[in-house]
Amino acid sequence: MATIKREREIDEDEDSEVPVKVSRTHEAEDKRSRHCPYLDTINRSVLDFDFEKLCSISLSHINVYACLVCGKYFQGRGQKSHAYTHSVQFTHHVFLNLHTLKFYCLPDNYEIIDSSLEDITYVLKPTFTRQHIGGLDKQGRLYRAYDGTTYLPGIVGLNNIKANDYANAVLQALSNVPPLRNYFLEEENYRTIRRPPGDIMFLLVQRFGELMRKLWNPRNFKAHVSPHEMLQAVVLCSKKNFQITKQGDSVDFLSWFLNALHGALGGTKKKPSIITKVFQGSMRIFSKKLPHPDLPQEEKEALLLTEDYQEVMSEAPFLYLTLDLPTAPLYKDEKEQLIIPQVPLFNIFTKFNGNMEKEYKTYKENFLKRFQLTRLPPYLIFYIKRFNKNNFFVEKNPTIVNFPITCVDLREYLTEEAQVTEKSTTYDLVANVVHDGKPTEGSYRIHVLHHGTGKWYEMQDLQVTDILPQMITLSEAYIQIWKRRPNEEEDEDEKDSHTGA
Repeated sequence: MATIKREREIDEDEDSEVPVKVSRTHEAEDKRSRHCPYLDTINRSVLDFDFEKLCSISLSHINVYACLVCGKYFQGRGQKSHAYTHSVQFTHHVFLNLHTLKFYCLPDNYEIIDSSLEDITYVLKPTFTRQHIGGLDKQGRLYRAYDGTTYLPGIVGLNNIKANDYANAVLQALSNVPPLRNYFLEEENYRTIRRPPGDIMFLLVQRFGELMRKLWNPRNFKAHVSPHEMLQAVVLCSKKNFQITKQGDSVDFLSWFLNALHGALGGTKKKPSIITKVFQGSMRIFSKKLPHPDLPQEEKEALLLTEDYQEVMSEAPFLYLTLDLPTAPLYKDEKEQLIIPQVPLFNIFTKFNGNMEKEYKTYKENFLKRFQLTRLPPYLIFYIKRFNKNNFFVEKNPTIVNFPITCVDLREYLTEEAQVTEKSTTYDLVANVVHDGKPTEGSYRIHVLHHGTGKWYEMQDLQVTDILPQMITLSEAYIQIWKRRPNEEEDEDEKDSHTGA
């Protein structure tokens, strides 16, 4: 009997390091629960739930409580726990279990039940109804944070912890793609996905969902968010290929991140995920092997007649399209100032017209390739290739791409069959990632369209400012996300996209 009783006592305070005896007669709610005298000691201005939920002393992530007076994290609440000791030593009495979202008064160790604390649990774990999600892009109401600043949900700064602006820009861009955002705002869409034992990649899905909900939270305590937990998951899941302390390339990060999310969500080459539903298109690639340039002319001509050197067609999916810039000439004007060349977007998009041939060199062989689009995705990503890497250094092409913000029609770049099947081929810009400065020392910023207000905003880490659309085209655009204008059928699909259907 003693053993059974002991087990019952542990169950009744299972989140304490040292079990506290709770008799059967006291299982009813403690009278102090609704009359805690210490609620006025809570300091909401110091509460920050964006960081890893680790005890500040033991560095354990098990059973962690936040002190709501000083904001620090401590493990356990039993009599020998760090939270208990902190409450006695500093007379801080109100704590929140970061996992169960329950409030406790220490050292007395009773649960606090008070509706005035609901704003704290909402900041820790924001939730969105389908009705709320459906209205996000239909209004541009400003909200006031607890610190007094006003902000638009979705248009909030991200901390640059050390050198992570390359990732911040991509995360901000993706958070402003409505069907992707809607899917991750509703945790039910991916909660039941099963992954193999020991697979850590699903952590990316969970952290990205948490970040989306924080960025779009209408009840934030402050008008910025730290991507700390998201980026720690990136460092872990990429095996340190992407780091917080070392500048990276936004395109490399975007490519890895989208593919990693696709795989973590159970997507394969044949099985779609929300990533491929939103971003994946397809193209035809016509490839022809070239003879080695050092061979005699007669031998070249003979080889071109063989089967190995005939053009081969293949179909390939893509998550983004690479646009090549023309070589930047270093012209100078009368004042000896360098002139930065400019090129229209449609000039560099001719790569996909099915006729333009480009030579590609590998270690052993050379190929001549041409491309033509066969299917356009709802959201089309352009990667404007600015960096050329060789054995000695990385060179940046500063050419400015001139592009319209709206009404970019890509119908002529589709195959004849696709021109018949694709009902909508016109795109509007929704996000523009910019690289400033030198190749290895530069920084990233982003322009995003807020769908509710129709206004453009520039974000660079914590800085958020509005910007005129005509100023966007003067920047060294690096990554762009374009939204296809929906026909009636696609409009209905997008409304339902957050269901994962």
